This record gives sequence, C-alpha cells and structure tokens, in this order.
Amino acid sequence: MGALLGPAEIRELAATLDVTPTKKLGQNFVHDANTVRRIVSIAGVTPESAVLEVGPGLGSLTLGLTETGAAVTAVEIDARLAAHLPTTVSAMQPDARLTVVHQDAMQVSAEDLPVAPTHLVANLPYNVSVPVLLHLLATFPSLVRSLVMVQAEVGYRLAADPGSKVYGSPSVKAAWYGSWRIAGQVSRQVFWPVPNVDSVLVGFDRHEPPGDEQLRSRVFTLVDAAFQQRRKMLRQALSGVLGGSARASEILEAAGIAPTARGEELGVDDFVRLGRTVLAAAGTSD
Repeated sequence: MGALLGPAEIRELAATLDVTPTKKLGQNFVHDANTVRRIVSIAGVTPESAVLEVGPGLGSLTLGLTETGAAVTAVEIDARLAAHLPTTVSAMQPDARLTVVHQDAMQVSAEDLPVAPTHLVANLPYNVSVPVLLHLLATFPSLVRSLVMVQAEVGYRLAADPGSKVYGSPSVKAAWYGSWRIAGQVSRQVFWPVPNVDSVLVGFDRHEPPGDEQLRSRVFTLVDAAFQQRRKMLRQALSGVLGGSARASEILEAAGIAPTARGEELGVDDFVRLGRTVLAAAGTSD
C-alpha cells in the first residue's frame, strides 16, 4: 500500500501553501486514512478504473485512489492546490497515475479529461454538491459508479423515495441517471477543520436513461415546477408550464396521473411518462 496523509501532514501542507480552508469553497479536508480507504473500497475502485475526483484539496482522498493503481483525474478549482497536488502525490507514491485539471467542476467537459471516467469518487463541497453531481452525470455518460461524500441532508435527499419528507427535485433528477443509496456515515472528526454538519456516503449505479436530451429537459422543467410549491396539487403547480390548470389537468389525466396528486407522490417514471405526454401533445416525440 502507498502512503496516505494524516492530520499532521494535512496541517503542514496547508501551512506550506498558505491555505486556510474556506466555507465559500466548502473546504473540509479528510485526514483519516481508515476513512479514506473505506471510501475507496466501497466505491469499488480497481486498477482498471478511470476515476474522476472533484475537489481533491490537499490530496488525502487522491492518494487513497491512486494507491489502488487506478488512473485518477482530479479536478481542482483552487490554483494553489491544483499546482501542488502532483508534487504531494509523486513524493508519497512515485508510481501514481494522476492527472490534475485546474477547472471549475461546474464547467468541466469531456475535452478537459485525458480519458472517459468510469468512477466518480469525491468529497463534494456542501454548497454545490447537487448541481455539480447533475452536471457531471450529464456530461460523462461513461460514469457507471459513484461514491460521494456530502452533507447528510443532501445525501438523504438524493437517495429519497417518493413520499419521503426529504424527497424533492434533486431526488427525481438524480434518479433519471440511476439508482442511489446511503452507503455509510462519516464522523465529523475525520475532517479538518471539523464541520458543523454531519456527512454521509452516497452510492450511485448508472442505468440507461429513460429518454433523450429533449425528454430530459422537459422532465426536469416539470420537476422544478412540481416542487417549487410542493404542497400544491399538480394541476396548480404545473399550470404555469402547461398552459393553465385546465390544460394541466387534461395532460395529467392523459398520462395516468391524478391532477390532485402532489409532486412528492410521483417517482421518476411518473415524471417521464408525463414528459412524454407533454411532448406528444405538442406534436413532438422523444
């Protein structure tokens, strides 16, 4: 096994680089080797994996990924961290297969990466975790498995089923791409600085999307409208995007959905069926 970073090394690196973890970038660095190896193991990373890591920071999780022999591409928005990461990794694991991309994860594209990634493994910043996830899943259809560490509230929302109190727009949009599950808890004490929120590991397995980009766009628009005022019946919640409540009722009934239902009762398959009905009513098909 390769060497990993501990609490002392993390603080030393931060001091050397004059890095003070910021809430703006959601920086909380993992310093526990057991946690890092647990994440890598649950993620199913092998030497054959092409791993995409977002927000590698000082490199604690990166080193856990590279020690498996996998090819790792780390996307880092902070210029100082991006510039120093190869030095840190090569000093501790000379044979590591690492590419660092200095880029905003919300802007990263297939052209930025040396290979199409198969696995996403990341400690995602709390404030942008959902939009980053959705962007990466849409941009890299090659991602078949993911394991991300996120704020507990976000993780439970991603993995929620219809009818749950935390089920919402992110739950449906995430389900478009595959199945999600809570894969473990993470102690606050493994981070520096210690965050004031709990974290969980969320696992993802991709399945074939239920339609093309036109259908996805329409479905996501309907999802946003349905949950914008989640207590409203769908005939009211969707009236703005479907041409009034009467028209919304017609389309909902045509899709086999009760106009009096609420968004939180519908699964992704229901929203897909509704999206297809909307497209068909407009004289198009996906």
